[in-house]
Amino acid sequence: MTNSKYPRAEKLKKNTEISLLFDKGKWRTSGNLRIIILKDKATLPVEAPRFGVSVSKRYFKRAVHRNRIKRLLRECYRLNKDLFKQAFGERTMAMLFWASPEIPPKFQDVEAQFIKLCEAQKK
Repeated sequence: MTNSKYPRAEKLKKNTEISLLFDKGKWRTSGNLRIIILKDKATLPVEAPRFGVSVSKRYFKRAVHRNRIKRLLRECYRLNKDLFKQAFGERTMAMLFWASPEIPPKFQDVEAQFIKLCEAQKK
């Protein structure tokens, strides 16, 4: 059985970690998904795996829509955590963004883009 949880210890919440991620991280894009990644290195050690999601208020004025997309993004990560760790490494900080003004029609569309993003990184 795979570990398909998203515990509090894995959530990216600290402002210091988020600013470090934006300063030193690398961007990847696949469809409507964008991710910024900071891998564990000797010069920049990452203590534990952290993952966060964000949706722009510019695209979605209503909190209901933003929260719906954030739930979909977190669920993609939770269900495909093993694929994510294979692609980006065990000790990685990452933040996932939805970069489109359209609400995704179904979860499978978001999940397919997430899987494509992870598989593109493996190559």
